[in-house]
Amino acid sequence: MGEILVGTASWTDRTLLDSGWYPASADTPERRLAYYARQFPLVEVDATYYSPPAERTARLWADRTPPGFTFNVKAFSLLTGHPTRVSALYKDLRPDTEKRTVYPGDLPAQAYEEVWTRFLSALDPLVDAGKLGVLLFQFPPWFTIRRDNKQYLLEVARRCAPLRPAVEFRHASWFDGDNAAETLDLLRAHDLPFVCVDMPQGHKSSVPPVLAATADLAVVRFHGHSDRWTSKDIHEKFGYDYSKRELRDWAPKLRELAGETERTHVLMNNCYRDNAQRNARTLVDLLAD
Repeated sequence: MGEILVGTASWTDRTLLDSGWYPASADTPERRLAYYARQFPLVEVDATYYSPPAERTARLWADRTPPGFTFNVKAFSLLTGHPTRVSALYKDLRPDTEKRTVYPGDLPAQAYEEVWTRFLSALDPLVDAGKLGVLLFQFPPWFTIRRDNKQYLLEVARRCAPLRPAVEFRHASWFDGDNAAETLDLLRAHDLPFVCVDMPQGHKSSVPPVLAATADLAVVRFHGHSDRWTSKDIHEKFGYDYSKRELRDWAPKLRELAGETERTHVLMNNCYRDNAQRNARTLVDLLAD
């Protein structure tokens, strides 16, 4: 069985800081990250979706964590086709527009290329330290299974090489009927890790909990099962606390998945207060049984 790394999506959520999970001595960003890294070997950086990282920040992440620690980094929203705040773009690349949000097509081609270059190069300190896991490309609900979107997946792989992009879908068309095999075969053919998800069902963005390894690394993200999944309040959307029984049911499935690959990353994304951290610790213990 391949190695299973368990962690959480974010270590700086405001409600987490208010929950008491961190000891009083972890009273600075540096001490909080160091404390987190003593509890888990893996973390997902979600802030990079909202605003691209600075190289200096990535260097601090690398310096403040022990050898062998792993950061998965979420791709900047513009690179996954999500609406992106103009104010989040690099100042010299902001288009002259009155719009508050833009899409890739709203930028000159040269500016769009520069966003890609700067985003990837900012992660060099993590690469140099051997601490970069995958780049998480979470696509929007309107990213359906059609030819140009499949081609974009290959473009992402080409642009990121030799770094590892991992692909998360938010539209069920990728798994409707025979599409499931086609989707997984496409990812396998190009050595693209598939991001398995546990999430609420019955919504436009719902994807079934398909567990499959499409590369030598697999990723599983637990989003919870909040009945407020469509809420614009992120804490209502992800404010779910997994029961021990739910996590116990997942443990053998994760072991089976790990048997198909060299390494499996498991991230708890139910980030409200210390739900993710407590659930991740429970899952670590269950996997060790």
